Amino acid sequence: AAGDAAELSQALARPLSLLQQPDCGRAARLRALEDIRAQLQGRALPGAVLQEVFAARLLRPLSRCLAGDAAERCRELALQLLRHGLAHGQRPCEALPVLLPALAQRLCPPQGAEPSEELRLGLVQLLSLLLQRCGASMAPYLGDIARVLQATLLDHYAEVRRESCRCAAACARAMPEHFHMQSESLIKPLMQTISHQHYRVRVDVIQATGAVIQFGNAKSVDDVLSHLAQRLFDEIPKVRHAVTTVIGEWLLHLRDRYSYFHKLIPLLLGSFTDEIPENTKLAWTYWEKIGLQWEKENEEDLKDKMDFSVPPSHYPKGETRPGLGCRELVSRNLSKILPGLCHDMTDWVGSTRVKASQLLYTLLLHAEDHITQHMELLLRTLYQACSDEESEVVKNSVKAAELIGTFVSPKVSLKLITPAFEQTPKASCVMVLAAVIRGSPKEILQPHVTQLGNTLSQAGVCQRSEEVFYMEQLLYCVQALIEVCQEDCREISLQLMKVLVTIMAIPSSQDLKEKVEKTMSSLAEVQQLESFHCLYKQHIIELLEWVSGSCEGWTCYSPEVLQFEVIATHSGPVIGEALDGFMLVLKTGLQPSRDPQMRLKLFTVLSQLLQKASETINSQGLFPSYLETVIKDILAPNLQWHAGRTAAAIRATAVLCLWALIHCEMLAPKEILKVKDELMPQVIASMDEDSKITRLMACRIVDVFLKVCGRQFDADKFKNTYTEVLKRLDDASCDVRLAAAHTLANWFKCLKDSDVKSSMEGHVEFLYQELLVHLDDPDENLQKAVLEVLKEGSILYPDLLVREVEGAVQKHQTPIYCNQLLHHIQSVKESA
Repeated sequence: AAGDAAELSQALARPLSLLQQPDCGRAARLRALEDIRAQLQGRALPGAVLQEVFAARLLRPLSRCLAGDAAERCRELALQLLRHGLAHGQRPCEALPVLLPALAQRLCPPQGAEPSEELRLGLVQLLSLLLQRCGASMAPYLGDIARVLQATLLDHYAEVRRESCRCAAACARAMPEHFHMQSESLIKPLMQTISHQHYRVRVDVIQATGAVIQFGNAKSVDDVLSHLAQRLFDEIPKVRHAVTTVIGEWLLHLRDRYSYFHKLIPLLLGSFTDEIPENTKLAWTYWEKIGLQWEKENEEDLKDKMDFSVPPSHYPKGETRPGLGCRELVSRNLSKILPGLCHDMTDWVGSTRVKASQLLYTLLLHAEDHITQHMELLLRTLYQACSDEESEVVKNSVKAAELIGTFVSPKVSLKLITPAFEQTPKASCVMVLAAVIRGSPKEILQPHVTQLGNTLSQAGVCQRSEEVFYMEQLLYCVQALIEVCQEDCREISLQLMKVLVTIMAIPSSQDLKEKVEKTMSSLAEVQQLESFHCLYKQHIIELLEWVSGSCEGWTCYSPEVLQFEVIATHSGPVIGEALDGFMLVLKTGLQPSRDPQMRLKLFTVLSQLLQKASETINSQGLFPSYLETVIKDILAPNLQWHAGRTAAAIRATAVLCLWALIHCEMLAPKEILKVKDELMPQVIASMDEDSKITRLMACRIVDVFLKVCGRQFDADKFKNTYTEVLKRLDDASCDVRLAAAHTLANWFKCLKDSDVKSSMEGHVEFLYQELLVHLDDPDENLQKAVLEVLKEGSILYPDLLVREVEGAVQKHQTPIYCNQLLHHIQSVKESA
């Protein structure tokens, strides 16, 4: 071996001598370095021989070349030769006093200015090799190493940064007893690099940070937590994986981990909802190990709970209960975690709020009944989070509120939630209450069912807003009660019906109304009733009393008007069983002195019901006994003329109601005889309304009145009737003109059998003349209708009509219809 060393030394003498000459040129230095490389790599040298020659002859010249040679190629060859010597030599630690200053000189500011990226990478790799081979022996040079890494961790070349991270981790593991003295100096450059654009750099930085703090000064945890938390939002799964691994290792092995549990647990549990299953599984695996380790370390404290703890009978579906150690860790640190987490739930960044809401659910699942002592803070946060613009935040917040129902006694939770309803309840408050109800066990919630029903049916709650979103949440609250309490809802059936009626009463989409109807059916089902109509039958009297209590003060803005409409129109045939209450509301609300818009709404309700009377208000055949009230106290006062569009609309609806009564034959002939004197003038006046449908209905009503009692009219009534009906032959609507013609035909029939026929000859003559004019109407249907009227009227005074017809022919009026009329008159005379 000594001979090999001497031979090698002799072979290296010339190139080393050349390398050390001050005036040696670049080419000569390069040849000398290549000769040295050829001698070292061309021989199979034992480690001892290489070590002896390397330490005695090569180390210093090569280090000087590495540190100060102006030629990049020379520095590169020197680096290769040094790496070769350190990798194969037996005592690499002997090179530290010479080599580390050379590395620092080349890499550390201000004099460190290695321009080549590849060489900077090689220098850091050389440092890694030294750490690998020398380990704790490098402790005296820890300061130099730290200075080098502080510079290289911020290098512009990404690969240098990555190698520096690996080097920092290796340094921490190599000398843990001494590393804590310099670990803090590496935190700042690491955190400056943690958001690097290359994800591989970010991964290496996170791993290096884990090692630097684990084997260094744990106080630096506070400096890096916010940066690591931000990396949990990284779009690259491997970066999030690295954070989870580091946090898990700290929770298992960090010396001061008990002091940092409340800061580290949220970061690890935050990975439970990672979108990559592998990351989620990793987080759960670490968490289970951490819980078991903590259990073992605190076995004495947990002995009673381990021996006597009873698992809850009611637990969220699809969830696995965490171990005792995990639950205790969260419970004991919850008071320190929650304030910051609740603050993050209101952060201006949406992704932060989503992550915080996911973590809140996980924490509450672990805390179980320990939630109780934090209820006020939790409820304030959930009220705000449930109105968040991010749907994911709302979804997670609702799930968290369900856990409150699962683990917190309703006696406590409802005591805290109910006061929010006594102030100004928001949709988010109702949403939280619905979630709490959904999460509650039936047997525990049962004693509080009445309180819940009374709270929801308060006017300040169910009538607070017409906002659809608010009403939807109120509906979900009722649905939750029905779903959880089932048959126990029988005792609050009336209160729930009040809420459902109120929801259905607001102007909203058909979809919401269908949901309400479905909920009514569910409420009926849990009470073993056939349909929601049975619910109405069960409560119709109370519901009408509920809405009618304030009917004397109703305006068009009163919610009770809309509630009354729902009860009347949605209860179907049941309303026919409660006509006393129904008619009382109509009689009170439809007085002419009341709010016009409100009266219009009530008339619309009555009109709808009368159109299907046999299926609604007359389902029991009792409505005819209320006809006198309807006519005299409701319709007649509202048919009187008043100025304004609303008043006109009211008269129009009143006319429609009167026609509906006649059309469905509830207003029988004997009833018409009783009311004709009161109604006839107002109906005749209605034929001059702006509304086409009102004029049409008025004509039809007059027609019916003529059929029933026209023969009993005196001369004035006959005159007033035909005068107004005749005007309708000039109406803009074809339907009205035809209806008027039909009415005039009946007028002739009534006059034919009347005692006042003789006194009406002049009026009949005038009527003949006017009707003959309308035989020239452009509408052929009206021409035919007028012809039929004249045929009917020809029976009264045929000679008079013949003269009028002949006069009309001479004026070139329509000869066809005139001839037909003359033939008809002739046949009438012959038959007479």
